[in-house]
Amino acid sequence: MKKSVLIIFLLFLSLFSYGQDTSNFWKKSDTLNKSRRNAIAISEAALGGVTLLALDRVWYADFPRSGFHFTNDNNQWKQMDKIGHVMTSYYVGKIGMELLDWAGVRKKDQLIYGATLGFSFLTAVEVLDGFSDEWGFSWGDFAANAAGTSLLVGQELLWNEQRITLKYSFHQTDYSKIRPGTLGKNFLEQTIKDYNGQTYWLSANVWSFAKDSNFPKWLNIAFGYGADGMLYGENLPTNQFPQNPFRQFYLSLDLDLTKINTKSKFLQSVFSVVNFIKIPAPTLEFRSKGGIKFHYLYF
Repeated sequence: MKKSVLIIFLLFLSLFSYGQDTSNFWKKSDTLNKSRRNAIAISEAALGGVTLLALDRVWYADFPRSGFHFTNDNNQWKQMDKIGHVMTSYYVGKIGMELLDWAGVRKKDQLIYGATLGFSFLTAVEVLDGFSDEWGFSWGDFAANAAGTSLLVGQELLWNEQRITLKYSFHQTDYSKIRPGTLGKNFLEQTIKDYNGQTYWLSANVWSFAKDSNFPKWLNIAFGYGADGMLYGENLPTNQFPQNPFRQFYLSLDLDLTKINTKSKFLQSVFSVVNFIKIPAPTLEFRSKGGIKFHYLYF
């Protein structure tokens, strides 16, 4: 449920950022546009506040409250949930930064007030967790949120661009049929809940590292991480459903859709919004339990 809210939050910001870029109003400002900057600040504060209030009144209200406390969930789900935090923090911050760039805000302030948006919002959610008896403030989640923001800010400081982006792919598994309440009852829920079918990628643009070369500007090399065999957060095998979870590491090709040359403003907008999705491609899989598998087309 909480992940669903975060995704909705991300989509709202995406639409706000990209939805009307055929209009002159949405053309990037070369100098500081105070009305745009103020509109962004008010909109983000209102949207973030409403989202946190909804979480507090709708989600956390169904569970007992407690005094603020910490929890250690770092050993659960082979850390797939932590990587999800990294990715969410990265992209919410990226959108926050790009919105301020659209308003003509100087680069330094984009990084301070925009790129940290994901970290700030997710930390607020973590504080709510800390007052819930069901969970608790997780330092692992907090560190993952910081890592996502650091990946974003670090590349801007080092290269003034995002040469390495985080991406996501998903395929359905049979585990959700065994525990649909935990792993998802339908495809949409499974994309959020079933860590067995999720893969997270670091997708590096080849041309960005060798701009004098003849590599296609849209060609990426992607390094993926996933896990399989998980029915519970921790390895708790039962006689009925024995678990044998293992980690998966991937090497694949990918596309940077934002570097595809097109004059269509509509396609540019679509490519920008969906670029977080890893393009299915031939892939090598390395398993922690041993063995290498080749996928002609991995999703």
